[in-house]
Amino acid sequence: MATVFSVSLVFIAVFIIILLFHFTQQNRYTVATQMESIARSVRAPLSAAILKADIPQAESILMQIPPSGIVGRADVVLPNQFQALHINFATEHPVPLLMARLFELPVQISLPLYSLERPANPQPLAYLVLQADSWRMYRHIISIISTLVTTWLMLVLVVTVAVTWCINRLMVHPLRNIAQELHGLERSQVAGHQLKLGALHRDDEIGLLVRSYNRNQQQIRRLLEEKEKLATHFPLSELPNKALLLALLEQTTKEGKAPALLVVSSETLQEVVGVLKESQRETLLLTVISRLKGCLGADMTLAQMNQYDFAVICPQQSDPWAMMTLARQILAALHEPLPLQNLHLRPTASIGIAMWAQALGAEQQYRRAMSAALAARRFGRNQVQFYEPEQLQRAQQRLAQESHILNALETGQLAIWLQPQVDILSGTLLGAEVLLRQHQEDGQWSQPDTLLEQAEACGLIMTVGIWMLDASARLLASWQQRGVMLPLSINLSALQLVTPDVVAQLGELLQRYRIQPGTLILEVTENRRVDDPQAAINILRPLRDKGVRIALDDFGMGYASLYQFHQNKATPVDILKIDKAFVDLLPDNNSVASLIMDAAGRLNLDVVAQGVENDAQQRWLQEAGVQVVLGQQFAEPLSPDTFATRYLHSPAFLTTDSITKIHQNVLSYEKK
Repeated sequence: MATVFSVSLVFIAVFIIILLFHFTQQNRYTVATQMESIARSVRAPLSAAILKADIPQAESILMQIPPSGIVGRADVVLPNQFQALHINFATEHPVPLLMARLFELPVQISLPLYSLERPANPQPLAYLVLQADSWRMYRHIISIISTLVTTWLMLVLVVTVAVTWCINRLMVHPLRNIAQELHGLERSQVAGHQLKLGALHRDDEIGLLVRSYNRNQQQIRRLLEEKEKLATHFPLSELPNKALLLALLEQTTKEGKAPALLVVSSETLQEVVGVLKESQRETLLLTVISRLKGCLGADMTLAQMNQYDFAVICPQQSDPWAMMTLARQILAALHEPLPLQNLHLRPTASIGIAMWAQALGAEQQYRRAMSAALAARRFGRNQVQFYEPEQLQRAQQRLAQESHILNALETGQLAIWLQPQVDILSGTLLGAEVLLRQHQEDGQWSQPDTLLEQAEACGLIMTVGIWMLDASARLLASWQQRGVMLPLSINLSALQLVTPDVVAQLGELLQRYRIQPGTLILEVTENRRVDDPQAAINILRPLRDKGVRIALDDFGMGYASLYQFHQNKATPVDILKIDKAFVDLLPDNNSVASLIMDAAGRLNLDVVAQGVENDAQQRWLQEAGVQVVLGQQFAEPLSPDTFATRYLHSPAFLTTDSITKIHQNVLSYEKK
């Protein structure tokens, strides 16, 4: 406010000075003009008197000037600067030197006097110099300054009154009302109290203050409600104690569920004793219980051993890696920031895990878990320890596998290769199947034996699956930009199949890479169990509507429930793939292959035979009506670059007939 006032004063002073010099210059011009008129009025007679050297006559002429009240002094100066005549018309008053210099006082004019005969080159006889009354000019300047200062001070007064009224109306009174309202609140009304927002303060700082206050009050009320809810749902008396925990653990063991026991020992709950208030400790404890509950499954049981330790019964859990994953989730949830008034805590804990073992009682398992928790605490905060070192080693090995898979994805050690799908009669290329390959230390690319199983166990199958889909879609888009509409088949994990996000993810890939309908084929593997086939069907149908063809891979090797896909008239499956295990039995044992061919014919589905390795198998499949095959009999899996060089850039394989047949297959799908 002081800065604004200072700037205002500076601007007012600048305006006063500008106006002062403007009015002074106007007055100087007016006085000079008037004196020039006076000088011209006496110029002729004065020139005659000076020409005659009649000094008394010249003085008499100059004495006629005073009635005008402007001229203060008159001089007649000869060309040689000799002052011939001098007359004062007013008493001289001293003018301050600063004012005289600043406003160039006095104001004077000089008018030459010529002979009346006017020769060809007239030379002035003398000069009439008139000088204005400086004292009168000085008083006029003082009057202007007084008027300007008075006017601007009045204006400042008016503006100050207006601004003061506005500040009081828009700021002081609302703030005073808010202060009085808050001062008059009762203690029971403080939590969740809301201020009223005036109509004039919706977009100003008062409105921002009121909205921020109301928002903070709502958050405080929400926290209190959550605290009450926690106190209602998780009172300490309702959590099982140690005795009940041991009884539940014993009962779970008798039911043959092989439970694992996890003990959570919180260092933070111990450290805050005597430091925090009772209400703060209660909030901390209820928050810890709530966060523990949020990490547990529906079949798990949480118990409280004492003020600092908790135990979790995990029935039917024999995988140390799964227990390690659960422990890490609990530690991450507990370590989230927890604001307690002016404190911001990050609770820590040590976790011990005891897996179930034969002839192990509930009390022994509990002691093992507590011993593991104490051992974990010796390693520092937020540590996890198993009672059995070999189980910790197994869990760490699984974590290493997870890290290995992620590292392989990040460093490019995994790549997609292509298995050509060819016409069984002509051998021309009709499509390709995507296979996963891993780079080995010797520089070779080989099929990873257990990588997919490890990815499923580690929960990374979705990450690997999305990576394969993205890489395949990107490859397919590059083909289609060159006009190659070759279909590409990609395996879809059963876990991906029942994931609700798979439709949105695939739709985003199709839109991003502008994949042509009918060129992307998803192969659903039947030998992976799907608990809800109808849910899988409901996911496959939208994918098929987006232009994705569906193939049932390894048909005949899986659960009979998946065969019900084909009993629906609106089946989302387009292709059946005969598993290599049945192709290996050909031609001697062809009963299963014949049944598959018969089912495909009745359902009007295309058939692809995989794993064809000899002429006898090829002849039987050809006679049975199979058109598309793949296997070592025709071509081995190739890298994308080698595949493009050998097929897409080679007229010997990608003939005109082959291109025509590929486009016919795509068009026939679009018609369906």
